[in-house]
Amino acid sequence: MGTKPSRDNVDVITEQWAAERPDLDTWPMDVVGRISRASRLLERGVKEFFDTHDVEPWEFDVLATLRRAGSPYQLRVGQLVRSAMVSSPALTNRLDRLVAKGLVERAVDPDHRRSVVVTLTAAGFELVEDLVAGHVANEARLLEFLSPRERGDVVRALRRLLVGLRDVPHP
Repeated sequence: MGTKPSRDNVDVITEQWAAERPDLDTWPMDVVGRISRASRLLERGVKEFFDTHDVEPWEFDVLATLRRAGSPYQLRVGQLVRSAMVSSPALTNRLDRLVAKGLVERAVDPDHRRSVVVTLTAAGFELVEDLVAGHVANEARLLEFLSPRERGDVVRALRRLLVGLRDVPHP
């Protein structure tokens, strides 16, 4: 059995900068670089799971957002934009594709005639229900090397980071 590496690729990058520009304090690269790289690696692992089910991660995200909203599994487009962290035109494109697949429906909000409501169809609900447990199991597999204590530490640190960056719920 080999030993686990105690260095990562960000160490190499910051060491190179230290050699070339010793005047730079590269601690922000230690944080941002690791979060960026971890995000890409996790996204790849999530995409590989959804690829085996012929679903794009963004499709699952929109459908799961509607499912989490509870019965009747619908939200206004503005609520979906905030949740999906994409522009309104990008969400419109995504919704067009989900409507074409019969996974969501769009309608004018009867309570706010200038708003559009998106509702999960029976097929969309079934797809989310079929995938959500496997998706969570896949995420657990991607993080299985972290001890329960490390998981808690990571969650607390990332929550503090997101709150500091003002990624907080809208009222």
